[in-house]
Amino acid sequence: MSKLLEVRGLTKRFGGVTAVSDISYDVGAGEIVAVIGPNGAGKTTLFNMISCFLSPTNGEVYFKGNKLTGQKIPQLAHLGISRTFQNLQIFHNLTVLENVMMGAHVKLKTNVVNAAFRLPRILKDERIAYDLALDAIHLVGLEELMFEQAGQLSYGLQKQLEFARAIVYKPDLIMLDEPMAGLNDYETNRMADYIKKLKSEGSSFLFVEHKMATVMELADRIIVLDFGKKIAEGTPDEIQQNAKVIAAYLGEEVV
Repeated sequence: MSKLLEVRGLTKRFGGVTAVSDISYDVGAGEIVAVIGPNGAGKTTLFNMISCFLSPTNGEVYFKGNKLTGQKIPQLAHLGISRTFQNLQIFHNLTVLENVMMGAHVKLKTNVVNAAFRLPRILKDERIAYDLALDAIHLVGLEELMFEQAGQLSYGLQKQLEFARAIVYKPDLIMLDEPMAGLNDYETNRMADYIKKLKSEGSSFLFVEHKMATVMELADRIIVLDFGKKIAEGTPDEIQQNAKVIAAYLGEEVV
């Protein structure tokens, strides 16, 4: 399996506090990798460094063999990386369709002049964005709600909308920060189905999640953090049999 993402020695210190210490791992093409650990383990800090929202104190990240560390956030989409957040990042006053079309911008070539004067380029780009958005909306089953305002949707449907916007431009790596948080069992199973479907089409995922049953079902490999350090890495079966991990994190939730 070829390496898509390479994390090498990532460390982040805030004053005298080390939030993440010397973390290294890879994500292969077509692979689903989960990062788990209790609150305060450093998962979100690690995510933020990988996605360039936070600069590491030490260490580097490579994507498709090219250095990712130090890139500007808007450039990530052009490179083929998307990300969701714990707190939903949607436009409540726009429709479902408009929200998802906004996520397609990296596939478009419209500039300010074209947009201002409605030149042919903008019309072509709008059609491309519309078609891409329809595909993503269809995947998550929001066709009947595509003209509804996003702010009127239930929380679970808003999570589906954010997922649709993250996948609309068909990124190579999709980073999901607690995608199942706040979802009921039915919604969680649906979200898992979306991820499986995209994996079958070649997408790769890196995600943080607290629902252990979902992690064990979806992940090819699991990274376990504790106080900012990696204490284990392996397949779901290997993690379930790791006595240290079971005692510290999984307990009776894993069967």
